[in-house]
Amino acid sequence: MSRKPFQHAPDAPWIFRTYAGHSTAAKSNALYRRNLAAGQTGLSVAFDLPTQTGYDADHILARGEVGKVGVPVGHLGDMRTLFDGIPLDRMNTSMTINAPAAWLLAMYVALADEQGADRKALQGTTQNDLIKEYLSRGTYIFPPQPSLKLIGDMIAWCYREVPKWNPMNVCSYHLQEAGATPEQELAYALATAISVLDTVRAGGQVPEQDFEIVCSRISFFVNAGVRFVTELCKMRTFTVLWDEILRERYGVQDAKARRFRYGVQVNSLGLTEPQPENNVYRILLEALAVTLSKDARCRALQLPAWNEALGLPRPWDQQWSLRMQQVLAYETDLLEYEDLFAGSHVVEAKVAQLREGALAELGRIDEMGGASAAIDYMKGALVASNADRVRSVETGEMTVVGVNRWTDSEPSPLSAGEGAIETVDPRLEAEVVSRLKAWRAERDATAADLAVSALKTAAREGRNIMEPSIAAAKAGVTTGEWAFALREVFGEYRGPTGVAVVVATGEDAEDIEAVKADVERVSQVLGRTLSYLIGKPGLDGHSNGAEQIATRARAVGMEVHYDGIRSTPEEIVRRAKATRAHVVGLSILSGSHLDLVQEVVRLMRAEGLAEVPVVVGGIIPPEDALILKQMGVRRVYTPKDFKLTQIMADVVKVVEDAALATA
Repeated sequence: MSRKPFQHAPDAPWIFRTYAGHSTAAKSNALYRRNLAAGQTGLSVAFDLPTQTGYDADHILARGEVGKVGVPVGHLGDMRTLFDGIPLDRMNTSMTINAPAAWLLAMYVALADEQGADRKALQGTTQNDLIKEYLSRGTYIFPPQPSLKLIGDMIAWCYREVPKWNPMNVCSYHLQEAGATPEQELAYALATAISVLDTVRAGGQVPEQDFEIVCSRISFFVNAGVRFVTELCKMRTFTVLWDEILRERYGVQDAKARRFRYGVQVNSLGLTEPQPENNVYRILLEALAVTLSKDARCRALQLPAWNEALGLPRPWDQQWSLRMQQVLAYETDLLEYEDLFAGSHVVEAKVAQLREGALAELGRIDEMGGASAAIDYMKGALVASNADRVRSVETGEMTVVGVNRWTDSEPSPLSAGEGAIETVDPRLEAEVVSRLKAWRAERDATAADLAVSALKTAAREGRNIMEPSIAAAKAGVTTGEWAFALREVFGEYRGPTGVAVVVATGEDAEDIEAVKADVERVSQVLGRTLSYLIGKPGLDGHSNGAEQIATRARAVGMEVHYDGIRSTPEEIVRRAKATRAHVVGLSILSGSHLDLVQEVVRLMRAEGLAEVPVVVGGIIPPEDALILKQMGVRRVYTPKDFKLTQIMADVVKVVEDAALATA
């Protein structure tokens, strides 16, 4: 028996975070201060979609999106309000921001300067992973090469000016949400990190002797699903592979600099709308995957709320998730022991298997020229993997309790009645826009214009944009102005949809063939192939559902038109008219469904398309579904409607009924 020490005084726990922010900077500040008082030890800022995609609140694409999925931060004044009473030099702040990460960090640093804080004391993380945005989340702005340049600028600036700040958080979280297998999640995340480090090294802003420091500041943000044994082994595999890559590819000698440092948000994709109370157990099991193994334990953990598949969680729901972390860290003896799995032949074998699969996929990406050159390949692979996952739930191969097995349930008192989810007052958007206009009117317009001009000049000349961005923040430049200045220099990007592949059948082949026959029959009635336009109005970048609907619609023989994310209602209606669509499907997961659907329906009527049926999918509360149907929407689909082939059959019936009504 080994005499190696196995028990010790409790380790310090990971950082407790709650991903939070909504409505306005003032309301989010109140939420942060309440959460910190409840024992939260770090902040995780959720920004709204206009902020994430570089638009001011009064831009046409921001309509209905302001304050819905996070806090609007349009200028330094909003940043002041957001962190009012919170000393930045004593806070660890994670900002889930990507395309405009340099801008949000610039405003944060400008505020720290105002507070008199030492920049070198600032601690936190900007996510800043654009490859993942092209593949899964959709809040990109610029093309891949300028995006990598901006990331390189931040890394080169941060290691000198804010050395405790993690300038990039390689984010595999959304890869898993988009359907990635564990091997894909490992490979695509590590390929992204390699692309970034290669960009930094080639950029010449970091002396070779300091490159090891840069490597040590790269952190990761991962997902943990409910298959927690596999997920635990995945985390151990990440630690092994990252150590190998830094040592063998980049020559990093310091073992401490090669540590795999990561934070976690456990899986939100697996949270269910039916029987949502079961999500509490899922969240706990997922938390165990990233805390049980000392050798691969997370540095920070944020847990979703049990009811996020229903809508925006309330403060009480977020508190419940925080208490779960506190019980695990302080009531159990988990933190008193060395690694529980060291020497386990089961864990070692699974890690070896995952390592082999990830390295094979990483090799394929390397052969293509790296992550930025392999975006189309990776996107298609994710859509195909997600189709496999969806089909396994549909067929029952994968059990989801309360969804495809044991679906009978007693009424839940937790999700009943008014106030079961948090709602954002729709009048707050007008308030945010009004304050934005007042900010523009009260600032020194000449100073703002000069700052924007200096920013564009720095970008055109290939200089580091961090100091010009900080100067712009202090001059009162807005989020939209910063982003449009760089759009002018770098251009904009439209990511691949990944839906060109038609995933063939499986155990549900018989159902697909039956719907295909219905599509052919109705197409004969229509005089041409049934045409299905799928649109994502607004700024919601969660495209997984729309991609799977498009893929399944093609599989049953429909003519599918899907152009990807970020369309205005006007663009969708023009496209519906141009393609002579028989049905328009709108996918909206940002909570902006009422505003956006109302506008699409209004424009369709104005353009003579009133007889074309509209169907809508998203995270839509029952009361909102009733309002949508009163607007004229024929069907509303929510996460409980997981059988895609049945949805296709329903859409065919909607089209047939509309055709008969106008015959």
